Amino acid sequence: MTGGAESSTDETDTVIPEHRVKEFVSGFGIAVPRGATAPAAEDVAAAASGLTPPLVVKAYGPGLVHKSDAGAVRLGLGSPVEAARAAAEIRTALTTSGVTVEGYLVEEQAPPGVEVIVGAVRDPSFGPVLLVGLGGVWTEVLRDTSLGLCPITEDDARRMLSRLRGAALLDGFRGSPAVDRDALVKLLLAVGGPGGVVESLGEEFTEFELNPVICTPEGAIAVDARLLGRSDLTAREHPVASSPAGPARDFTRLFAPRGVAVVGASTKRPNFGNMFLGFYRAAGYTGRLVAVHPTAGEIDGVPCVPSLEGADVDYALVAVPAERCPDVVREARGIPFVQVMSGGFRETGAARLEEELLAAAGEAGVRLLGPNCMGVYSPAGGQTFIGGRPGVPGRIALISQSGGLAGEVVKVGEHRGLAFSKVATVGNSADVGPAELLRYLAADDDTTVIGLYLEDPRDGRALFEALRAVSKPVVALVGGRSAQGHRAAASHTGAMVGDARVWEALAAQAGLPLVTAQDDLIGALDLLDLHAGRKVPASPDVLVIGPSGGASVLAADALDRAGLRLAPLPEVDLGLPVGAVSGNPLEIPVGPRARPDLVGSVVTAIQRAADRPYPDVLAHVNVQSFFTFGDSADPLLAYARGVGELQRELTGTRVTLVLRNAEYAPPGVEDELRVIARAAGVPTYRSVEAAATAVAAAKVRDQRRRA
Repeated sequence: MTGGAESSTDETDTVIPEHRVKEFVSGFGIAVPRGATAPAAEDVAAAASGLTPPLVVKAYGPGLVHKSDAGAVRLGLGSPVEAARAAAEIRTALTTSGVTVEGYLVEEQAPPGVEVIVGAVRDPSFGPVLLVGLGGVWTEVLRDTSLGLCPITEDDARRMLSRLRGAALLDGFRGSPAVDRDALVKLLLAVGGPGGVVESLGEEFTEFELNPVICTPEGAIAVDARLLGRSDLTAREHPVASSPAGPARDFTRLFAPRGVAVVGASTKRPNFGNMFLGFYRAAGYTGRLVAVHPTAGEIDGVPCVPSLEGADVDYALVAVPAERCPDVVREARGIPFVQVMSGGFRETGAARLEEELLAAAGEAGVRLLGPNCMGVYSPAGGQTFIGGRPGVPGRIALISQSGGLAGEVVKVGEHRGLAFSKVATVGNSADVGPAELLRYLAADDDTTVIGLYLEDPRDGRALFEALRAVSKPVVALVGGRSAQGHRAAASHTGAMVGDARVWEALAAQAGLPLVTAQDDLIGALDLLDLHAGRKVPASPDVLVIGPSGGASVLAADALDRAGLRLAPLPEVDLGLPVGAVSGNPLEIPVGPRARPDLVGSVVTAIQRAADRPYPDVLAHVNVQSFFTFGDSADPLLAYARGVGELQRELTGTRVTLVLRNAEYAPPGVEDELRVIARAAGVPTYRSVEAAATAVAAAKVRDQRRRA
């Protein structure tokens, strides 16, 4: 085992002998060495009589998972007799170690080439996952591997290979010949593609591995094979396990309830229940609002009902101790949606209590959100879980497994000018989960852009299918994977799948932009929302324009890290002003004494002269300079209006504005700049890095649209 994980096998796993695995995979067109088996060391010479040296001998038996580590392999044997002698030596060594040998596999040794590992493992959330990596030190030390969720396509297979850091070894390096990539792609599809090994095994495998596969200019041959799973190796037609999508559930009354009941408010001391009653009152909720209390007539001016039975509401928010939640949910019969805010369930190790809660929801016939989540927010529908008046209704939706983070995204986003349609926090996702809500929002006429914050989606396969089906822009922030369901694996593959690379594979296959910080999630949603209806060419090209040589150099670095390309300027006279430095980034003298329309006129000239106009223009400005060398905000505001006019003129280009050093501006100026830019459909950022992340997210969607 490599990669820091310990090697073990589940008690129910069956380790299938290598020769039987090879017989099985050869039926899928996977090349394996010519070989034969022998029940005893004395029979190896006869078994090997028809094979061409050099030969390889391997022992097999129930305790031999890692044969090389156990000393159960001999290479480079010159004759059948030498192979038999090696088998006897293996038997002696293994018997001394207490290992039982059931037989021996003798094969022709494959010629040298580039060693590759190809494997599959069943992820507890996402189902079958395929892995490919370069063998030897590349796998064991550098962890140079790439993943794909099964079933993969040919494009997925080629992308997986291209993402390997050592991919140059496949194409020939320092005079070595290039391997047959097409043969390797064919092998990957035979394992993880439609109708391949993984799909045929269905639910009845734990781990599968070909390691190594030796790749040469003549093809790819699997010289070792390992399978943990069923012993009945016959090819069957098995669909890859996934949750049926079906029609999207109707969550209309979740986001626009005609009545809301809050369970848990106190008449004696304020608690979370009281807080939520206050939120609804402050938000001006106009539907039926009641508190649930066995004896009180009203709490904080809100009328009470003794229980959820007959409460006549569409939505109940439960904020009582965890152990009481199942009984409360059982009383909710007739209420479409119940959200359990309370924590203390699976996230703290109380899985049985969460199972009881889910069973109670089933008995009552209600849909359960949570537990361990804050609530729902929809300005148009009157839903809220945050204080103060709701923002204006917008087109951005958010599904979050963290209520606190969702509240921050909403509040900070609204301060920056973003407007939300629907926000749902789902916590542990015991019942309603991200995939189901995503399908609903994909068909929601009020939503054009969707954000996700995920930790453990519970049913990752359903989420994967929903992401591949949705046509609206989606961007995701992943906060880390839960350790639940993971166990030590008995192969290199199993050691390397259970990490963030599963999310990277999902993102690549579904065309999903991934960001790594909350601020980047807000920034990407902002750009995707403002430019949602703007169709631009699918290209990594970006034109960067602004003042300051050092800032331009750093901007180039930031865009390079984001995977964006600074394509050269067209070779024509652009009539650049004095002080401009031609190139991309393009340096022009933007400041308090410059023409407000300078950026617009230069960019327009470039776009008209270019064979392929830039799909994205990133304009940056040093806010500090306007107040160090000037005494008024008017030139800066005029500059922002000029950038806005540029966006209005270039309908087939996305324009992004970076307000560097914006904190230097007097109070209120930055907000005014944002308002001016947003009115023209231009998102604003405080750093080139933040803007580059947002632009890169949009370009992922461009590629998805082109595909």
